[in-house]
Amino acid sequence: MKTTNVLFEIGLEEMPARFMDDTERQIKEKTINWLNDIRLSYETVQTFITPRRIAVLIKGLQNKQDDQVEEAKGPSEQIAVSEDGEWTKAAIGFSKGQGKSTDDIYFKEVKGTRYVYVEKFIEGQKAEALLPEFREIITSLHFPKSMRWSDQTLTFIRPIKWMLGLQDQQVIPFEIAGVKTSNVTYGHRFLGDVVTVTDPLQYERLLNEQFVIADAEKRKEMIRTGIQQLAHNQDWTITIDEKLLTEVTHLLEYPTVFYGTFDSSFLHIPKEVLITSMKEHQRYFPVENSEGELLPYFVSVRNGTDEYIDNVAKGNEKVLRARLQDSQFFYEEDQKHAIEAYTKQLDRMVFQEQLGTIADKVNRIREIAQIIADQLQLSDKEKQQIQRAAEICKFDLVTNMVDEFSELQGIMGRKYALIFGEDETVAQAIEEHYMPKHANAKLPTSVVGSVISMADKLDTIVGCFSVGIIPSGSQDPYALRRQAIGTLEILNHNQWPLNISELIENVQSIFKQRKLDASSETKVFDQLDTFFKQRTAYIMKEAKIESDIIDAVLVQPLTQFSFMMEKAKLLSNKRYDVWFKENQEAFVRVINLAAKANEEDEVNPTLFENNQEEQLYATYQKVLPDYQDALTNGDASQALDTLSVLTEPIHALFDHTMVMTEDEKLRSNRLALLKAIADTIKQFADLSLIQWKQHQGA
Repeated sequence: MKTTNVLFEIGLEEMPARFMDDTERQIKEKTINWLNDIRLSYETVQTFITPRRIAVLIKGLQNKQDDQVEEAKGPSEQIAVSEDGEWTKAAIGFSKGQGKSTDDIYFKEVKGTRYVYVEKFIEGQKAEALLPEFREIITSLHFPKSMRWSDQTLTFIRPIKWMLGLQDQQVIPFEIAGVKTSNVTYGHRFLGDVVTVTDPLQYERLLNEQFVIADAEKRKEMIRTGIQQLAHNQDWTITIDEKLLTEVTHLLEYPTVFYGTFDSSFLHIPKEVLITSMKEHQRYFPVENSEGELLPYFVSVRNGTDEYIDNVAKGNEKVLRARLQDSQFFYEEDQKHAIEAYTKQLDRMVFQEQLGTIADKVNRIREIAQIIADQLQLSDKEKQQIQRAAEICKFDLVTNMVDEFSELQGIMGRKYALIFGEDETVAQAIEEHYMPKHANAKLPTSVVGSVISMADKLDTIVGCFSVGIIPSGSQDPYALRRQAIGTLEILNHNQWPLNISELIENVQSIFKQRKLDASSETKVFDQLDTFFKQRTAYIMKEAKIESDIIDAVLVQPLTQFSFMMEKAKLLSNKRYDVWFKENQEAFVRVINLAAKANEEDEVNPTLFENNQEEQLYATYQKVLPDYQDALTNGDASQALDTLSVLTEPIHALFDHTMVMTEDEKLRSNRLALLKAIADTIKQFADLSLIQWKQHQGA
């Protein structure tokens, strides 16, 4: 089979770095799907992306589609053949429409009905006839933000400046937004030249000669290696932030690593401020010594060669000096005012139009934190620390430093609180109450910080739901999903025996007192219950808990989160335990039959007819207190072991007793007994929802 090599490139004005990873992923996926759709096989699809170009290289592309023989289905025999055995107009029309005659018709039976069929030959098209369709791949790319330019109607990430389309040595002709394809590309904006490509396989090499490293991963590794080599030569410690590395990779086409210095007098400013200023404003990598202390150096990457690199370093040093002078000014000015002066300003900062200001939010956080502290039975000292931390947890939002670097909220709150003489635990809680900041991020380590973090998150979640702000699809402007997961992770980490449903109700009452609930309290609670159960299910799935077990555990109202996790993990293990098979069969049978019971029926021991009924009831009464104690203490294993005592008398009952007897009184009494036991089992989980048989013996 003959193959060909194909290259497409879209030349652009500089793209935003943050969109480039997704753009490269899209064009690769779309190209592969397109080649599969047009039935052209290939060896490899390689993509390239720089700030000024998106490219695809298809190696070993099939030169022509395979010929096909297709079977076309027509009308049923009843419609295709007349009563006298002649072909009807329907049959004749069908065969003509397929380029065949009635002589080519044959019959096949489908689900008891015979239909007419013909086979038709479809000659495969040549690749050169299909490749111009790649235009649709380019125009189908989507971006978080697009633009129009000139008089064009096309929306795209940036204006298209040139396009290259090449099949071996032949240009693939098409046009987008007034730009036609050619075999010409362009090197580095300042160091390169115009390049004529005569072989797609030479694309990467030709651009390299024009100071463009087209492969983003190669650029990234060049930067990583350069930083590591510099660190080795200078005996520095340079932590490579992968997010920053990716961003820098997408800002340039030809990377050269260099370093610069700044005045050591700036090192009295908190390390976090200096690092944030270097990373966020200048895209620099900070330098530390082996003890983790910041050094007066920075590492950056130039888009070009090392020619005149000293001048480049001096220019960057000048820019950074101005940035650090600003930071120094903010740091010194912020210390001229007391914490109380900042907290008063929170009255002028709106949190949400219906929920009031940040000051209003702080007051609610104090109340919620007090509820949590009381339920946890914390010490008086801890309660005092919690109240003070809640009172001042947002004060740094109105400081100059946080106004300039919003990512330093909490961090500067802790720094300033210590400078102003606050208790160290209180200061730590100010920083920790924003934790976790994202999935799998660091959790608060202190009790006070954990309580304030939960209070803050619950205030935001319940408050937003109360005024009708509920996440839907990708819309979650207040990051309520992340905050709910953070709340649950804090509960699980601390193993706190807090009832989530009760906690939600308590927080709701605070909003009700302030008349901030836009819809009915019951409706909002149901929405919150569903929302937290969805987040609970998400965490359980991340912990490799099976979906049916999650459903079984979440049948009951939300209680202690760590206990729900323990139950789910225990059941996940038990499903593979052959010794538990007898127990689960008994429990599931009870739950299934109990569904036939009347809600109002109660057990009447005087109606028992045999020893098996009496024995089961007596055993149930005996184990119930121990079972409830195990549930109260959050001991999942003990609770399930206690239930297991019922297994033998349950089997004995079914072996010697007809539950669904014709005697209505006896039947209702037996069902009532089973329902009482089933309801007790369901306090642990609805075991009937677990697909035990599917997994036994696994």
